[in-house]
Amino acid sequence: MTRLRAFWNRLQASFWFVPALVVAASVLAAVGLVQVEDTTKFKLAQWSPRLFGASADGSRAMLSAVATSMITVAGVVFSITIVTLSLTSTQYSPRVLRNFMRDRTTQMVLGIFVGIFAYCLAVLRTIRGPDDGDFVPSLAALGGLLYALVGIAMLIYFIHHVAQSIQSTSIMARVSNATAEAIDTLFPQELGHSPEPVPVDRRIPTEWVEVKADCSGYLAQVDSEGLMKYARECGRTVRLCAQVGEFVASGAPLVAVSGHAALPEKEQKHLRGTARLEEMRTIEQDAAFGLTQLVDVAVRALSPGMNDLATACMCVDRLGALLAQLAARSIPSPLRYEGQDLRVIAPAPDFGDLLSLSFEPVIRQCRGQVMVLSRLVTALETVTAATSSPQRRAAMRPVLRELRAEIQLNAPRPRIAELKRRLRALETRLEAGA
Repeated sequence: MTRLRAFWNRLQASFWFVPALVVAASVLAAVGLVQVEDTTKFKLAQWSPRLFGASADGSRAMLSAVATSMITVAGVVFSITIVTLSLTSTQYSPRVLRNFMRDRTTQMVLGIFVGIFAYCLAVLRTIRGPDDGDFVPSLAALGGLLYALVGIAMLIYFIHHVAQSIQSTSIMARVSNATAEAIDTLFPQELGHSPEPVPVDRRIPTEWVEVKADCSGYLAQVDSEGLMKYARECGRTVRLCAQVGEFVASGAPLVAVSGHAALPEKEQKHLRGTARLEEMRTIEQDAAFGLTQLVDVAVRALSPGMNDLATACMCVDRLGALLAQLAARSIPSPLRYEGQDLRVIAPAPDFGDLLSLSFEPVIRQCRGQVMVLSRLVTALETVTAATSSPQRRAAMRPVLRELRAEIQLNAPRPRIAELKRRLRALETRLEAGA
């Protein structure tokens, strides 16, 4: 199932899968309409000559014109898409490209234009003149005309869609929504159960048999149910040697099993299959990657070459909203039990790690910009209001200290008093547990 999910995610992020489905459906529609008219005794041309009464030469000319124009427009759409990807990579971050490639509208538009071309070719080969049997599929020819009108409408919509999708607000919303979905899916995450606090007599094994990775890549997906099932059946503890999102080199430990007896090759292959390595990080089981994308965009927007404070502020706002969502969730313990038995150890970042990942790079890069500093304080206020956990509130203090140091060193004097006042109020709330 892990392999199937990874394969399905790759298909969704490709430019060929949806267009290939549209082309196949278009060809089937062409064959079906031609077959309907060939087998029915009802003559459409006699029923409505103005609508269906085109001659063989006229139908050929119309479908040829439609096919030629649509394959040209498809090339233009491909060119616009590549330019958009290049602009996004340069202006924002290369890591947001996958979100554009998964855009269903772009995939459908590409598929429709290539599908119109394939539809017209399929109908053209069935048209016969008087010398060859005199057959004109009037219904299919009319369908080609209507299909072309749909293509024109899709071209206009595609231009509008591209103009919207390259705006910073749309990019931030797309990344933020994908990250929010990942948080909803992953937290809480079911893998056995993780009671807190863990009793002292439940000791972690000290002897492990490692299963090496047979290729290099980022740990993108973990089959939680498969790991738990294997641990239950063999009566041992399974430990992931890397957390989702980390890079694992070929030959490095990927999974470890408690004990000292060597594992058969079949079991090693099974365990490798439960931890899927990919060429790039994916957001489905890696919410931290979504936060990283927003941080990348914010840091690049704050660079001296761009100095785009509005984009940086939008990223901070989104980060604050996502961390507030995460602050109210239960982050599972790395130790997963089934009954009294420790079954799986699955390392994962805690709330403090995600908080530092999100805010500290932006704080270091903002260079005293009061607008950004004010939004950072607002984001921390939002996160504070979302949780009453003493541990999570304690994890916010290092970020507050770094923010205070940045304000004292670089913030302009006319605004520093207001920022300090807000920080003191925030610290008081954290100390009081309010």
